[in-house]
Amino acid sequence: MAVRQIGKPILYLLLLAMSLFFLMPVYVMIITSLKPLDQITMAGMWNLPSALDFSSYGTAFEKLAPNLLNSFYLVIPATLLSALLGAMNGYVLSKWKFRGADAIFTMILFGMFIPYQSILIPLIQFLRDAGLYNTIGGLIFVHVIYGIPITTLMFRNFYASIPDEMIETAKIDGASFLGIFRHIMIPLSITGFVVVAIWQFTNIWNEFLFAVTITTSGQQPIMVALQNLSGSQIVQWNVQMAGALLAALPTLLVYIFLGKYFVKGLLAGSVKG
Repeated sequence: MAVRQIGKPILYLLLLAMSLFFLMPVYVMIITSLKPLDQITMAGMWNLPSALDFSSYGTAFEKLAPNLLNSFYLVIPATLLSALLGAMNGYVLSKWKFRGADAIFTMILFGMFIPYQSILIPLIQFLRDAGLYNTIGGLIFVHVIYGIPITTLMFRNFYASIPDEMIETAKIDGASFLGIFRHIMIPLSITGFVVVAIWQFTNIWNEFLFAVTITTSGQQPIMVALQNLSGSQIVQWNVQMAGALLAALPTLLVYIFLGKYFVKGLLAGSVKG
């Protein structure tokens, strides 16, 4: 018992030290964003600002605002569509077993392991032919397709924990395929939708490769615009750090308000599947 009592404070101190070490870059970003450009040096990187200067946030927001809207136009429909398609796939593959279902599921999962770079050139050619190149719609299409494997896996594991007897009872009562999905599966899988939504929102928001290659100029999301803030000759580090914090704010808020549901939803689908 005494050993455990001594070990707990040491464990807490170790966790506190690791947390502070992890937060060191965030500290540098915040204090750098609050300094005027002439006070930013490598030697004084850790020093607090002599006076708070919020002008960098105004400059960053002014430059990033159009691209911020582009990111919302991209992330919201792409997240909803990929979650809905993944839910339907998971529903079919877990509750409506048919010959070849496991093979189809395996092929869908294979899409998770295809590197972006390996399909980038044919993808751009396809989007050009389809008239979707340099459009938000083209980016939505790409992220929905690439999101289907992981959303299908999540929902299949989640639906595996729902008793089959419930589905059989609904069939006996005359419920249709879509009726069961709408009135039974969706209400029971709200936490699953939250998990998938957080996962997809974060991945799509932070994705850079597709954004920089498929879109140009006014169609680019915020992560591409953030890279363009660096400039060509002089890097305004205070504006760059302020822009990075503004770009990270939406995903941070998502995890602050929905983080507990994310963990709960992951645990809900971890027993079977």
